[in-house]
Amino acid sequence: MRHYLLRIGAIMALTGLMGCLTAFPAVEGKFERTLTIAGPVTLEVTTGSGSIDVKAGNPGLVRIRGVIVARDDRHASAEEKIKYLESQPPIEQSGDVIRVGRIEDDDYRNNVSIRYEIETPPETALTSRAGSGGQRISGLQGRLELATGSGAINLDNIRGDVSAQAGSGGIEAHTVTGRLELRTGSGSIKALAIAGSVSASTGSGGITLNLSAAEQGSAMDVEAHTGSGSIDISGISGSLRASTGSGSIKAGGNPMGNWSLHTSSGSVALDVPPDAAFDLNARTASGRINFEKALDFDGALSRKEARGKFRGGGNLVEVRTGSGSIELR
Repeated sequence: MRHYLLRIGAIMALTGLMGCLTAFPAVEGKFERTLTIAGPVTLEVTTGSGSIDVKAGNPGLVRIRGVIVARDDRHASAEEKIKYLESQPPIEQSGDVIRVGRIEDDDYRNNVSIRYEIETPPETALTSRAGSGGQRISGLQGRLELATGSGAINLDNIRGDVSAQAGSGGIEAHTVTGRLELRTGSGSIKALAIAGSVSASTGSGGITLNLSAAEQGSAMDVEAHTGSGSIDISGISGSLRASTGSGSIKAGGNPMGNWSLHTSSGSVALDVPPDAAFDLNARTASGRINFEKALDFDGALSRKEARGKFRGGGNLVEVRTGSGSIELR
């Protein structure tokens, strides 16, 4: 017993020592650069660890601020890394192309986190990638390609197509004109005041989409898929494909394209304008179908199935739920 206790004590002492080494205080530093550029900007930003914040600034100027956090390792001390990065910031410019965050030497890249705060002209096409850290992008008018392994992505006031992916973390977008492609392995997706087609997918989490009026006559198609979580979409004026493994679906708008809504477990609610004309094919395995108000419907209607035409028919609206009600209002 005594030997066992001594062994436990030795293990605890070693663990404490390792904890002290792991918690060795970090060293902080920073760098700032201002670049001049004529015309639209192509900006590429990369960080292994740290957040990325890019917002619209003055035409002709790109201001870059990096906040560095470094720790010792067997190749270089934290102070050496800070000194190197402050004197040689990872910033490259070739004409209208600016690359930020590429550190060639492993000795100064390992155990280093850099947070980037960048102001760039509104006419900027951005590609940004973070291994671990969130991203906030606002006010840009070019195509965006964003990716983060772990962290949230926030978009605001964007005019251009957007592709955003997160391994783990939520995605929020507000006031975007252009096509949106949003993907996250785990986390919710919320996109509001969107004037463009949307494709949203999450392994686990809810999806909320609100589409505003696009250019006259243009359709805004929507796809929304989640493994587990509810889906709420409003302002649809094109086709719709929505599915969830577990959760409810609410869809509002005009079926100006085919609609397909599937949930294994959850209710489905459709909110369409009074003059909408479409074909309906709806079925619930366990639940009931309810039309809230008198509608011009021609077809077969039972508690669990509805098949027919509204106002002479049109695009197909197909609804399936394994367990839950279906409401049309």
